[in-house]
Amino acid sequence: MIKVGFLGAGDIANLHAEAVNSLSGVELKGLWNRTASKGEAKAAQFGCKTYQTADELLNDPEIDAVFILTNVETHFQYIEKAAKAGKHILVEKPVADTLDELLKVKEIVDAAGIKCMPVHNYIYESGVKRMHDMVQNGALGDITQFYMMYNIFHAEDNRVRYPGVIHQILTHHIYTMLYLVGEPETVACMKSSINFTIAPQENLAMSIMKLKSNAISHLSASFTADDQAGDPWTCLIKVMGTRGSARYSYRDWVINAPNGPHSQTFYCYPESIRNTATYFIENVLGKGETPLSTLDDAIKVQRIVDACEKSAAEGIMVNY
Repeated sequence: MIKVGFLGAGDIANLHAEAVNSLSGVELKGLWNRTASKGEAKAAQFGCKTYQTADELLNDPEIDAVFILTNVETHFQYIEKAAKAGKHILVEKPVADTLDELLKVKEIVDAAGIKCMPVHNYIYESGVKRMHDMVQNGALGDITQFYMMYNIFHAEDNRVRYPGVIHQILTHHIYTMLYLVGEPETVACMKSSINFTIAPQENLAMSIMKLKSNAISHLSASFTADDQAGDPWTCLIKVMGTRGSARYSYRDWVINAPNGPHSQTFYCYPESIRNTATYFIENVLGKGETPLSTLDDAIKVQRIVDACEKSAAEGIMVNY
């Protein structure tokens, strides 16, 4: 029996709890949340206990693995404590605030000899995995272009809690790009803030990258508006090659009911979170396999995010 504890009980915890509670041989032992009343309500919903402090959860000898679901600025301290306590770790993205923190995380995790898997949920989707296989086996020929678009409106009172879309959304785009088509050679990025009063961080960003393979990548992220056109670019991934193309879209699975900040439920999103948690427990912990998303990859992602920020701030193309 693998016993799991959650640090944090926000909306994302609901999806991770669904995954954990659906698996045999796994128990959600308990959770801690900064706001105790919310933590107690979520624990009742999930059928687990609550801990009075994060340290109490991390020091419980019955817990084998910890899901770190708190805000990003707390990730480093909880990863360090969990590693020292010998707990395996699933951590929501971004893993850390800075590249220096990420490099320290890698050292801490390696020294502790535990598993630490970042959540980059797109690559645990079956459709994205199929795209990966088609690229790897040469079915698409030489890759010429990669696109990943995200256009989902987020109201200011929601997005004020997030960093700008470069860190919040392009992190995912970059990770998916690395998984599917590889690393960039040069990076250019622009960002903008539109219609803001309380959340000045950018709500629109686009990046063009030349990849080491000589393909071109176009990444776009926007909280400014939904795409209302036919065949909308709500969340779209496309890989084009000399012999074929492949596409993945949120719009292929839609339920007309709101889900958190989204006006509709894009069903593959919650499914991808459940897929990630399931892979961590069954494949990484259960079978000893390497995650599809590693800390080494997270370090590459942060380097590219930093290049995007530098390009946008200075109006230059940055060598990666």
